[in-house]
Amino acid sequence: MSEIVLMSDPKVAAIPVAECGERLVDVRAGGALLVDARQQDPADAFAYLREGVLERLLKAQAMLPQDVRLLFVEGYRPPSLQQEYFEEYADQLRALHPEWPAGQIHTAASRYVSPPGIAPHSAGAAVDVTLADAGGRELDLGTRMNADPEESEGACYTHAADISEEARANRRLLGTVLVAAGLVNYPTEWWHWSFGDRYWALITGETAACYGPTEITPLG
Repeated sequence: MSEIVLMSDPKVAAIPVAECGERLVDVRAGGALLVDARQQDPADAFAYLREGVLERLLKAQAMLPQDVRLLFVEGYRPPSLQQEYFEEYADQLRALHPEWPAGQIHTAASRYVSPPGIAPHSAGAAVDVTLADAGGRELDLGTRMNADPEESEGACYTHAADISEEARANRRLLGTVLVAAGLVNYPTEWWHWSFGDRYWALITGETAACYGPTEITPLG
């Protein structure tokens, strides 16, 4: 297995952002995607993505077998909410490992929640997504979505060895169509995929990200 680049790696933060100004759009419009509301926030931000990311998700869905669908769970996350999630998980790690220095806590936390300044979700560039059957029932991908490394004993890592053959095949199917559509995976989370953000730029060799942290602009 190749070495995993974490979101906390200085190489990620060093990628410049050439913001393209593309708008955030509601993925529920038109009903083309199955959308799960488990991560719904009071502002309904979870259902938004940059237009280019949604286009690529729809391309990926078109490549799936007829009886399999993408199940969208979370897209855009406001920077303030990202900060809240990061601090919550860092606090859990501090309680579990009081001997760890601050830098180690920051790095370990970034396996599961991106540091707010470079978070793909806050750029509208990332999506948490899984697979479902034609009736909307989730397929087995080895862990629940958003299982952290401690809870899952590392099975949340995309290429974890200790999962069933069925789960491995489903992860491979999910990855095949999303990679073909131009997205990249964060390898500590099988469900997290992105396009156009700093992490994507680093992994694909692009010189700059086209999406940076943004806010939803009300219509009208």
